[in-house]
Parts: sequence; C-alpha cells; structure tokens
Amino acid sequence: MRIIITGVGGFIGFSVALKLIEDGHEILGLDNINDYYNVKLKYDRLKILGINNPQNTISVSELYSNFEFVKMDLVNFDSIYNLLKSFQPELVIHLAAQAGVRYSIQNPKAYFESNIIGYFNLLESLRMTGINKIIYASSSSVYGNSSEVPFVETSYTNHPVSFYAATKKCNELFSESYSKVHGIHAIGMRFFTVYGPFGRPDMAYFSFVKDILSERAIKLFNYGNLSRDFTYIDDIVNSVLILSNKIDIITKETNHQIFNIGNSNPVSLISFVNAIEDILGKKAIIENVGMQPGDVYQTFANVEKLKEITGLVPETTLVHGLTKYVSWYKSYYL
Repeated sequence: MRIIITGVGGFIGFSVALKLIEDGHEILGLDNINDYYNVKLKYDRLKILGINNPQNTISVSELYSNFEFVKMDLVNFDSIYNLLKSFQPELVIHLAAQAGVRYSIQNPKAYFESNIIGYFNLLESLRMTGINKIIYASSSSVYGNSSEVPFVETSYTNHPVSFYAATKKCNELFSESYSKVHGIHAIGMRFFTVYGPFGRPDMAYFSFVKDILSERAIKLFNYGNLSRDFTYIDDIVNSVLILSNKIDIITKETNHQIFNIGNSNPVSLISFVNAIEDILGKKAIIENVGMQPGDVYQTFANVEKLKEITGLVPETTLVHGLTKYVSWYKSYYL
C-alpha cells in the first residue's frame, strides 16, 4: 500500500512508520522537525529510518528502498496539496500535531497553526486530490474531567480543560464534516498516555526516570492523586496497523469512526512512581504540589469497540513496558 505518514519524526509516527516499512509498504513520511523538545531525538529517529540529512525536497532512505522523507510544515497548503497530488497515496496516517497539554496554555498559537490550520489544509488537500482515506490521531484529553468512567467513544466531549484538547476535538468535528459532505473515510484514534522507547521527553515517565537516576526531586501534581491509562507504544502501533488494514470495512456504513486506544487499566501516579523505583532499584525524592492547569484527574479507556471491530486489546503490562523503556533510556542517555 502507498501511504503518507505525517509527523514521522515524532514518537508515534516514527514507530508506526518503522513497522509499515518493515512490512513492505511504500511510505512517504513528512515532519516539520519543530523544536518543542530537543530535535536530536527526532533526528535520531529519522536516522533509524535511513534519513541522515532531512531536506525540504524528497529524500530516499539509505536503509529502506520503500521509504522517502520530506521536511514539510502542514501550515503550507501548497506543499501538502502538491505532495498528495504527486504521490497519490492510498491512505494518509496523520500523526503530526503540536503536542503537550501544559504548553498549550503558554503558546496556544502553535496549537492553532499546527492542529487546526495544518489539519484543515490536509483535509482540504484530500478533497481536492480525490484521496479519500485518512486515519488520524486524536487524544483522551477530549474527555476532560468526565466523571463517567471508563470513557466511551459516545461520551459527551464538549468540555475540554486545555486548548490542546480543544484542538483535538476540532479535528474530530472537521473529520465528521468532511466525511459527510465530501465522502472522506476517516478513523480517529483517541490515544491514552502513550509511553515507550524513543518517547517524548516532555512526558512524566521520561522526566521521572531521568530525575530519579540523577537524585533530583520529582513533582507529583495534585499531591499524587491522579491516575492515567498508560498505553505501551507497541499496542498503539498494532492498533494503527489493524485499523489501517480494515478501514474499508470499518467505514463502509459510516464514513467517520472514532476508537479509544488505551490499556484500559488506569494506574495511580504514586503506583506508577513505585513501579519505576522497583525497576531502577532506586527511591524517588518526591515533591508534592498542587494541580496543574489543563490537567485532568483520571483517564480510563473503554476499548470494547476496538476489541469488537479488530479483535485487538492493548495488554502490555506497565512493568513490562516500563522495563523496556528504562533499558532503552539507559542505552541512549547513559
């Protein structure tokens, strides 16, 4: 299959691309390689894909004949339109976004440009080129502080507590509109706290491991009274691949579908820290602080729809996933 993957220098985009490349698909990846976090990590991910010198023109991988890359920002409409027109993918997997709940409070403009304008440009380019299949990343953040748990795809999601969450809700509404008016077949994936090797440095598990090893205090927001549905990267990748393969079946009757992708096993923040301590063999220095603006108290995915349609249930245990992450972290940073 010919596939375009946006955000291929990011954590999830890189992981999905690597698997699809190894499976023999013809992949064109794009990323703007922004500096939200240290770009070295993004360049190192791209090197694993065989791209050593990212350019604004298409580069062929030095390792995989079925992978090409171009440095591109979706805010530039002409660039993405011309790329779709020339490459003619059978499917677009849209994983590019300005991530981070807390950063959206400080710099909402970056989120509006990347997550709103960028996604609109992509959808409009699909319409204009006649390409009608897209799988895109949404977020568990759209559920806000809903007290109805576990979160179900049909739950009310009109009370985002961060601008990041609001942009992801907008993506879902845009997709719904384009599916109805223009016949775009779209699958939205609400990811729940993704972690694993080559993960984002702004995530709590990343800083917790780093600070515990360095004997620096870690901050537990809301005094540790939070819980998250941590989902290992391999489970995310497997879900994306199965949904990609089944998009024709899934969207046969209803063009736009949304799926939760989570472990369906929320863990308290203090239990999460305890698990890292056990793996590292080192105790954390804990600083309890108040609730951060934009944060939610809990996330908990109901994945019955994913199971029914795909037969897949994310099931990597936290200890197994964190052990693999810590092993990678030590080999990469120490």
